[in-house]
Amino acid sequence: MKALIQRVASARLSVDGKEISSIGAGLVVYLGVAKGDDEVTAEAIASKISRMRIFADERGKLNYSVKDKGYEILLVSQFTLCAECARGNRPDFTGAEAASRAEILYEYTGNVLEGLGVKVSYGVFGADMTIEQVNSGPVTIDLEIPYPERKA
Repeated sequence: MKALIQRVASARLSVDGKEISSIGAGLVVYLGVAKGDDEVTAEAIASKISRMRIFADERGKLNYSVKDKGYEILLVSQFTLCAECARGNRPDFTGAEAASRAEILYEYTGNVLEGLGVKVSYGVFGADMTIEQVNSGPVTIDLEIPYPERKA
């Protein structure tokens, strides 16, 4: 499972010009579900995201998590994070999980985050979404949690 995490001052997600979700300060998390990912992988990535210390304290050190600050997450499904680009010029998406299974794990990841005490807003799985975000920092983290059969 892969996540691209961006610290934001605010973000807004719309589909066909209609606003679906918006958050204030927090994180936009683009989540890619790879073949072989499972609930254990989802729990691990959600736990890591909720605890990742990427918000500054009064001295400017990154000492607070999204949970510590009471901020929100906008969770966006993005299978393109699973692209393989080593060969040729066209990304290969065969490493992405099938949509039906990926949607279950995307929603499960959000539910785990909520269970950990983080407020989560969602995108629309499989939709062509427009996301407007005001990045803060900028702070962008590329996180991958391999499923158990893979070795990190």
